Amino acid sequence: MIRSMTAFAAGERLTPWGTLAGEMRAVNHRYLELSLRLPEELRALEPQLRERVAARVSRGKIDLGLRYRTAIAPTELKLNEALLGRLAELAHDCEARFPRLSVDFAELLRYPGVVEQAEVDSAALQAEALTLLDHLLDEFAAAREREGAKLAEAMRERLDGIAAIALQVREWLPEIRAALRQRLDNRLTDIKQPLDPGRLEQELVLWLQKIDVDEELDRLAVHVAEARRILGLRDAVGRRLDFLMQEFNREANTLGSKSVDARTTQAAVELKVLIEQMREQVQNLE
Repeated sequence: MIRSMTAFAAGERLTPWGTLAGEMRAVNHRYLELSLRLPEELRALEPQLRERVAARVSRGKIDLGLRYRTAIAPTELKLNEALLGRLAELAHDCEARFPRLSVDFAELLRYPGVVEQAEVDSAALQAEALTLLDHLLDEFAAAREREGAKLAEAMRERLDGIAAIALQVREWLPEIRAALRQRLDNRLTDIKQPLDPGRLEQELVLWLQKIDVDEELDRLAVHVAEARRILGLRDAVGRRLDFLMQEFNREANTLGSKSVDARTTQAAVELKVLIEQMREQVQNLE
């Protein structure tokens, strides 16, 4: 299945400790480049996250962000009595030195360790995060395949256009060659001196060989068939098609340089337009 490199996926997952939410988006890139944004509770999970993404995605600049919102209620909070008692002793000892010393209760609660929350099962939370990532990757892959199917259809239309142009040029070739021979014959009649017929025939054959485009048309047909085959593969095909676009361009350029007829010159221009349109689409494929 052809896959685009641009896609977006989002999802949420409820856990006993809170809500996990994630977003995954990607744009075109020559290689796989993954940017992660993780909450502190999931920092240790980064290597596994990278490994799972790389197993499913081969190209693209990917931005993956996970968020964690705790669901622990205020009733589940408790005070660290030992620490609070020690802080009270320190405050009492300092009163003699600082008569105007006052301790704000809200500030006291902010002191690290005074307020304790219910324990979060880190391993279970990380497992939930990996499950969420699998869901995101499924949605992400589906979005890429939907977009890729549209790009593949557009490319097949261009390939049909290239094949039609090549077929039309083949049909013109006998007429073009006959016209060239007639043009040469007309010029020779204007020459007063006698010429060697054998030598003239040899020169004509050499000239026709220089402008012959049968080989280019054959290679175009081969490239069209190969592009259609690649579009049917399930692997990542962006790099293969990118290389093939260079081969298409080479044949179109040669066809244009050998042209001695306005029709084949225009055909070469139309070929380049179709090839460039395909090249732009290939840049979006994984």
